[in-house]
Amino acid sequence: MIRVLLADDEELIRTALAALLDLEDDLSVVAQAADGEAAVTAALAHRPDVAVIDLTMPRRDGFQVAAELARALPACAVVILTGQGRPAHLTRALGAGARGYLPKGAPGGALADVIRRVHAGGRYVDPALAADALTIPPCPLTPRELETLRLSGDDAPVAVIARRAHLSPGTVRNYLALAVQKLDAASRAEALRIARDNGWL
Repeated sequence: MIRVLLADDEELIRTALAALLDLEDDLSVVAQAADGEAAVTAALAHRPDVAVIDLTMPRRDGFQVAAELARALPACAVVILTGQGRPAHLTRALGAGARGYLPKGAPGGALADVIRRVHAGGRYVDPALAADALTIPPCPLTPRELETLRLSGDDAPVAVIARRAHLSPGTVRNYLALAVQKLDAASRAEALRIARDNGWL
């Protein structure tokens, strides 16, 4: 019997997936969690064979949960389930230790097959996402430029971003100007959108 943990902040999706997986003779959902922090706690308590983790959850996202489980519970294979099929997210998920990456729009029986595959030591990546990942451009921004752009997300003034980043206002202006220029954007907001659309943030 393959012991499975399900983590998704949308209760309807989580309980529907649990009911679907419990129909399989060789799968048993041993724990459920509604956020990333609870997912890590439940995984450590129940020690599942496979953890199916939603990418976007409160209190730790899927990347953070995958990385923590890879460190604290390496025998547990992680499958990221996502409604956002961005190629750069696939790269980050695999880098965080996930062994599977599946869009929520996949056929009903696909998740059970992916769970079996990663439990047996294999990997699974949605073929369409894998093909897209081969064609995405690399991020032209430095880590500092990306972080400064991320901190500007709520249309924060430069002085606020500077305090958050522990930088001078002039340095923040320079980083934001470079990000806008490198992304060929018309504004800071457009640069932020481009970075998010490409999965760099």
